[in-house]
Amino acid sequence: MDVKIKTALISVSDKEGIVDFAAALSGMGVKIISTGGTAKKLSEAGVSVAGIESVTGFPEMMDGRVKTLHPKIHGGLLGLRDKSEHTAAMAEHNIEPIDLVCVNLYPFEQSIAKAGCTLEEAIENIDIGGPSMIRSAAKNHKFVTVVTNPDQYDKVLEQMQSSDGAVNEKLRSDFARIAFGLTASYDAAIAKYLNGRAGIEYPEKVSIALKKETSLRYGENPHQSAAFYKLPAGPETSVSSAILLAGGKEISFNNLLDTNAAFELVKEFARPAAVVVKHLNPCGCAVDEDICQAYRKAYEGDVVSAFGSIVALNRKVDVELAQTIMESYSRFGKARGASGFFAEVIIAPEFEPDAIEIIRTLKAWGGRVRLMQTGPIDRAKIDCSEYDARCVVGGFLLQRRDLVAWEPDVLTYPTKARPTDQQLEDLRIAWITAKHVKSNTIVLVKNSRILGVGAGQMNRVESGLIAFKNAGDEAKGSAMASDAFFPFPDNVENAAKVGIACIVQPGGSNKDAEVIAAADKHGIAMVFTGKRHFKH
Repeated sequence: MDVKIKTALISVSDKEGIVDFAAALSGMGVKIISTGGTAKKLSEAGVSVAGIESVTGFPEMMDGRVKTLHPKIHGGLLGLRDKSEHTAAMAEHNIEPIDLVCVNLYPFEQSIAKAGCTLEEAIENIDIGGPSMIRSAAKNHKFVTVVTNPDQYDKVLEQMQSSDGAVNEKLRSDFARIAFGLTASYDAAIAKYLNGRAGIEYPEKVSIALKKETSLRYGENPHQSAAFYKLPAGPETSVSSAILLAGGKEISFNNLLDTNAAFELVKEFARPAAVVVKHLNPCGCAVDEDICQAYRKAYEGDVVSAFGSIVALNRKVDVELAQTIMESYSRFGKARGASGFFAEVIIAPEFEPDAIEIIRTLKAWGGRVRLMQTGPIDRAKIDCSEYDARCVVGGFLLQRRDLVAWEPDVLTYPTKARPTDQQLEDLRIAWITAKHVKSNTIVLVKNSRILGVGAGQMNRVESGLIAFKNAGDEAKGSAMASDAFFPFPDNVENAAKVGIACIVQPGGSNKDAEVIAAADKHGIAMVFTGKRHFKH
């Protein structure tokens, strides 16, 4: 059923495009009712406006807190025009039907994001009348069109212009569905803020407000559908806040998961660092004073696994770095046994224009690679309140993010041998990397470069054997990290066979004494962190 728009109520905080929208409605004979600053803006632009007080018979009061909360407004929105009792009540009480509501809400999230925002300021930016009108209009979308975003203005006008001022049922239904999503998201943001103010980590009910960013071609596999949703914008630099630069193939579900894994690891390092990730696990990670050398060392960590990988960098991609990445195979990989190289995604704080040109043109695969630009990395802006959410069938598990890294002040040194300064740096890199590898995890590092990774095995011994195999002869003299404690000395004995020089692990096993004794027997320095980094 089409409904002709005769009366519209407009009250918006975001006034983008509102004058043109209201003028077009007015030009089609629609009566415009408006409030406060919106009414003033429309009047100044020459749009004929009826003030809200002329409808309700009451002035706006209490600093604008009360203006639309009135039976003549909500009766005009909620009245069923095909029900005689409703139309009779509307006639008896002189309630005018309202056919279209155009409302967007007080900018609550923008307000609380400002430095120094007080509780009082936040409370004043909780919209009450707006959500009430939106919900009334959306509930009665059989007769009322609810418009909540400037992006919707043209759709309404196009339909009215082609349908003698009417809007069809499908558009009204679509907009109502979107409206309820908006108010749910708005309430979720308020609840999150108030829970945070009260120090409530896990409230009685949790609503996570997400906004659809894009549909994806498919999920992990082609038979699974997928889409990418974002949380409300926060200050943290992340994959979700990154800009996908022009060119390249469409980003995929697996690309986004892997890119997040790579970028969250590279964010851990203040010095120039590069990370190469394949199937959520780092196959390369290195730190160096020169970002090109860091990338080269990271790539050389596992040139075979790097094929079709994600490359993450914590420095700008300039011409030299772009050439280094694009020539990885011919310059470094072929001699080490790689069959070829290409990257699915390269993510970095910035790309120089000439570097983008090199990436796009130097190799055939450069035209397909997705380039994601994040802006500067500032670890001080990490959102410690964000949940790490995992799905189970029928529910979610929520936990705080694992933001613990290297904590020098809490380290203990149980063995006779002590690590050198360079070994401590290698242990630090190995420990931080292990945090980002699927458990059970063993990571080997030497000279600030990953040599071997054992990931996701059902027992820690097997993870160690995989890491030793990947490192080969280079394992001798390297630093080894385990994401959780050694339950037996077997991992130490195996490490000694390949010449591991030092080990970092949480400690805390019932057999710590035996593990320490094994390390002392082989002259291996061991460091306990007191914390583990399981990653399921």
